[in-house]
Amino acid sequence: MNRGFSFWLKRVLLGLIAVLVAIVVVGLVSIKISEGRLRTSTRIETENGIESQEFVKLGGVSQSIYLRGHDRNKPIMLFLHGGPGGPSTPMAREFGLELEKHFVVVHWDQRGAGNSCSSEVANESLNLEQYLADTLQLIKLLRTRFETPKIILVGHSWGSVLGVLTAQRHPELLHAYVGMGQVVNMLRNEEISYQFVVDRANEEHNVKAIEELATIHPPYANKEDLMLQRAWLGHYRGDAFEGGMLEKFARAVLVSPEYSFSKKASFYSCMLNSLDQAWSDLDGIDFLKTATRLDLPVFFLVGRHDYNTPYELVEEFFEAIEAPRKELIWFERSAHSPNIEEPERYQHVLIDRVLAIAQAGQ
Repeated sequence: MNRGFSFWLKRVLLGLIAVLVAIVVVGLVSIKISEGRLRTSTRIETENGIESQEFVKLGGVSQSIYLRGHDRNKPIMLFLHGGPGGPSTPMAREFGLELEKHFVVVHWDQRGAGNSCSSEVANESLNLEQYLADTLQLIKLLRTRFETPKIILVGHSWGSVLGVLTAQRHPELLHAYVGMGQVVNMLRNEEISYQFVVDRANEEHNVKAIEELATIHPPYANKEDLMLQRAWLGHYRGDAFEGGMLEKFARAVLVSPEYSFSKKASFYSCMLNSLDQAWSDLDGIDFLKTATRLDLPVFFLVGRHDYNTPYELVEEFFEAIEAPRKELIWFERSAHSPNIEEPERYQHVLIDRVLAIAQAGQ
């Protein structure tokens, strides 16, 4: 096994083992209790509310959406998760409970991921243009279902690529676009991220890191090299500033009442397959050349410590972009995922900055 993949997989397994040990110690019944408490404590019971996990046909295959909101007449917010293959559904309650009072929040497991991972999804369909076609179809479905002309689009990491391209092609369907962990230029992205971990390793005199990183360089020859770099990025908190994100996400998957046991068991293999199939589609992304005009309000939520999608590129993109309204909002205690690292601030930024735009456009 390639050492890069082995090192990355070891980090994943350590996180999972820690959670599984806790399950064994406390007892398997605790998972059922946790799921029950999740269902009870976060249940939406308002008269006009919605709390629904459904399957819809997108691009000819069944895909999962999870809708939560206290009033189905509120603006619709579609969250495009990262990865490819990393659904937000298991963490929905971590960064959405306040949002759900002001929006109907839609979490979508993209094709090949989470609850949307099945034998009917061909690997050949896990490509950027098909994901974009699915995104557009889902937006149109939501507009029709909720009788609204526009929705809000939030894109995180890989989802920010889908977000920018959808906003560029179909601004008339959106109130606003919100980018978080925003991808800008993939080649420079990887060069800056790589140099960050090399610099940290040299500062720390980390011989193991220095030796392993010296054997790779972007553009990476394979996914194993990418995963090796990402493992050290996590070690040096360029992905999650406070650390522990992997373990937190692993636990969220394990206790998520939205996933069956079989879907929990296949969650990571589906994620890795999506990554393997779709990652190369990002190679040519350079929004500094191709997306410097967006005809709708644009918001960038930026982690001050993000070196997964380096914050300095987002600053450059923000300066270059032309839009009717644009804002760059810093999250000082975050890296790549402000929604999870600073969930209260994340939610209030959307409520304070984006809600009024959606209300005015309804």
